[in-house]
Amino acid sequence: MAARQLLRAAPGRRGYSGAGAAEFLHRSIVPTMHYQKSLPRLPIPKLEDTITRYLNAQKPLLNADQFRKTEELAHAFEKGIGRELHEQLVAQDNQNKHTSYITGPWFDMYLKAREPILLNFNPFMSFNPDPKSEYNDQLTRATNMTVSAIRFMKTFRAGYLEPEVFHLNPEKSDTEIFKKIIRFVPSSISWFGAYMVNAYPLDMSQYFRLFNSTRIPKLNKDELYTDEKAKHLLVLRNGNFYVFDVIDRDGNMLKPSEIQAHLKYILSDNSPAPAFPLGYLTSENRDTWALLRKHLLDNGNEEALQKVDSAMFCLSLDDFPIKDLVHLSHTMLHGDAANRWYDKSFNLIIAEDGTAGINFEHSWGDGVAVLRFQNEVFKDSTKTPAISPQSQPAAVDSSRAVQKLDFKLNDALKAGITKAKQKFDATIESLSLNMIQFQEGGKELLKQKKVSPDAVAQLAFQMAFLRQYDQTVATYESCSTAAFKHGRTETIRPASVHTKKCSEAFVKGLSKHSTEELQNLIVECSKYHGRLTKEAAMGQGFDRHLFSLRYLALAKGLELPDFYQDQAYARLNHNIISTSTLVSPAVQLGGFGPVVSDGFGVGYQVQDDWIGCNVSSYPARNGKEFLQCIYKSLEDIFNVLKGKKIGS
Repeated sequence: MAARQLLRAAPGRRGYSGAGAAEFLHRSIVPTMHYQKSLPRLPIPKLEDTITRYLNAQKPLLNADQFRKTEELAHAFEKGIGRELHEQLVAQDNQNKHTSYITGPWFDMYLKAREPILLNFNPFMSFNPDPKSEYNDQLTRATNMTVSAIRFMKTFRAGYLEPEVFHLNPEKSDTEIFKKIIRFVPSSISWFGAYMVNAYPLDMSQYFRLFNSTRIPKLNKDELYTDEKAKHLLVLRNGNFYVFDVIDRDGNMLKPSEIQAHLKYILSDNSPAPAFPLGYLTSENRDTWALLRKHLLDNGNEEALQKVDSAMFCLSLDDFPIKDLVHLSHTMLHGDAANRWYDKSFNLIIAEDGTAGINFEHSWGDGVAVLRFQNEVFKDSTKTPAISPQSQPAAVDSSRAVQKLDFKLNDALKAGITKAKQKFDATIESLSLNMIQFQEGGKELLKQKKVSPDAVAQLAFQMAFLRQYDQTVATYESCSTAAFKHGRTETIRPASVHTKKCSEAFVKGLSKHSTEELQNLIVECSKYHGRLTKEAAMGQGFDRHLFSLRYLALAKGLELPDFYQDQAYARLNHNIISTSTLVSPAVQLGGFGPVVSDGFGVGYQVQDDWIGCNVSSYPARNGKEFLQCIYKSLEDIFNVLKGKKIGS
């Protein structure tokens, strides 16, 4: 045992001779899917609760007359057609106990969307640099991260990956004793055993789509494709496509020195960039891409496309270093489409200076699964790297092992790629990315003041928009419902009567309020936001419920109820401020495109002593100015919480 630990601790010295410990990240004594069977089902909220929550979210966005009309429509819906649809939804849900009521409608929402997945759906999360600077060499980092990613895949598929559990009391539940006991509790009731010690196992049904998976464009509705038997990796460099096996015939991983040799071979290949780079097609409108894909298949590219679709994942090696954080965001969010395959479950992107990130396709899963993968890969590749900068590649014939994919293109395909590139260039040209780091405080101070860090960040966004545009608009914050079987996300609606009142006090009426009154307004916002967050996480928001009822009405061929034709409903779902947060030791920053043309995409993180914001926008909005307003709002909030009087 001691010898094996020594092997694992020495960089580049693992025992890679066969399927030993080196093949896996760890061996959890609780099987990976142990809790899956007994996870609670995602609840369908009571219709009256949904209508109340909906109206609460509408209140800050409407004037008195508009609100009266929306309230009438909402109550008529609740008593009439809405009640019938709700009862049908509940009956349908009772017949499908293996899944959640949102699963089908939500997959359809993603897969039926015809706009490009680039910027509209695919987010990114970038890794922190390797703490040992010499390990950030592109070849070294690409090898180490690829090895760690394969180890993650093998650990998951063998059932050895530690189950994902949210521990409210880790001293009791995150212990060896508890794990030894719970593994003997039958899967059908294991969730209850965890619940007894305040631990909440999370749904892990999305994880199998992490690997060997691709979203295939089809007319009207795309398909998700997974081929777990495929053993190869897809590597993109300079717009060229390469594949090589990373798993051998016996199911063992290739030696890291061999993976290093193959990646070195690809990095030293001087092939020119293709005149018509195929990657651009994955940035197209989905129907356009579906038709072009049919052309590709008819033109003799079936085998090459099959290799792309079934590959374990896409490793994109970029030929330039990262200049700064804004350049990093552009590179990871869209990059050069020639060197990406946006349809893959994820692209692991590694720049020339070793800066790494992930761009992931969103229909198959959410941030919870991707973040777990990133955390494990970062930890494994930095703490126990497979190779060191001094490691020599294996003496293997990479020219035989690595296959460069060759695509046969006719005039129609060349024209399609040219058009896709023109559209891509125009879209990227119109996209702005800006960011700030607020250094005057963070989570620690906010917790001391007994206010929610997330609530304060969201309040700052409301205050900033009011300052910049003199209005309160529909705002979206994503919240995971992974505590339930096949849960996806729910929406927190951060724009409330409380944030509106508080924002107006700060922006328009400072002289009328004492510091203590302003502090109380912040506390009110925090309490209300905390309640909304808890409701959303427990499946008690209103957005997914109303979405499912609308989906059901359309599926049954009914005329769309008046409630859904209300302009206020459309406005609430036109999310001008779309936000998402993540905090992880592996992740430097994350971001996504605006979800509407006149909106902001706000990726943010509240750290112990700073707050970071990454904002995307199109020409209809000024992201730079919005960030300045956010900074000013955070400054004012923190000064008030510290008891300082602020000037107007």
